[in-house]
Amino acid sequence: MTSPHDQQRPVIGMFWMFAAGLSFVGMNALVKMLGTNMNPIQAAFLRYAFGLVFLLPAIGAIVETPLTRRNLTLFGLRGVIHAIAVMLWFFAMTRIPLAEVTAMNYMTPIYVTAGAALFLGEKLAFRRIAAIGIAVIGVLIVLRPGFREIMPGHLAMLGTALALGGSYLLAKVMVRDIRPLAVVTHLSIWVTIVLIPFAIAVWEPPSLRDLGVLFVIASFATAGHYFMTLALHAAPVAVTQPVTFLQLIWATLVGTLVFHESVDIWVIAGGTLILAAVSFITWREAVLNRSGAISPTPPQGAEVPSAAR
Repeated sequence: MTSPHDQQRPVIGMFWMFAAGLSFVGMNALVKMLGTNMNPIQAAFLRYAFGLVFLLPAIGAIVETPLTRRNLTLFGLRGVIHAIAVMLWFFAMTRIPLAEVTAMNYMTPIYVTAGAALFLGEKLAFRRIAAIGIAVIGVLIVLRPGFREIMPGHLAMLGTALALGGSYLLAKVMVRDIRPLAVVTHLSIWVTIVLIPFAIAVWEPPSLRDLGVLFVIASFATAGHYFMTLALHAAPVAVTQPVTFLQLIWATLVGTLVFHESVDIWVIAGGTLILAAVSFITWREAVLNRSGAISPTPPQGAEVPSAAR
């Protein structure tokens, strides 16, 4: 929940979300630049291993978190699910255009909304059901099954969004008893641990260039999450969420200018529908929170839809 003072700073919140979007698109472009030089699983592991450097300021939150059997189970389960999402995401980045990855990644909050109703007992009103339906139509527009070939990268992105949805549902459960900062930092640690055996299985000595690119990727990811946190602190999620649509525009431009990918109007249209549905759900939740119609939950927007990065 944001304070009244925070809600009076929408421009600042939108600026930080804009900066977060640029960081994430820059990171995506670098992942795609790696191409097939490195196995996606190895690249995912190194990205998270480098990212551990940026957790040093949060060491206090890590140490203070009690490692009870319940906490260890939740940390481990979320680490496995999120690691699967990360591996699928890195694979998809090297197989399909940037704009399609970005558009399909918007489905994660939709999965979270549906999953919260199915597994956490949250109410799913008709308006939210309609929004989910619109998002599904958006995905069908992006994929256009029957009108073009569905690539393995598309299936990987569907799996990525679904796995991320499961990860965030676990986070919603965990933040009831654990500090949000600890939840986020432990995620990076456990994802790195889970990825170790997979990375060993496909390991090949990386070049210094690839290591440098992966470190910059980790830096962009950290900066993006930090900027997003600042955005959510400055303004309500309902204000900052629509700004994430710019990521689709930047991804399309980078894909066209840097990687010579064709501009697909259907991807833009489908991505717009998906994001419109996400923004509506976000706005409705903000309205209900202000009216007291539902009990507030700690905001997860700092991680959605980009934590796989």
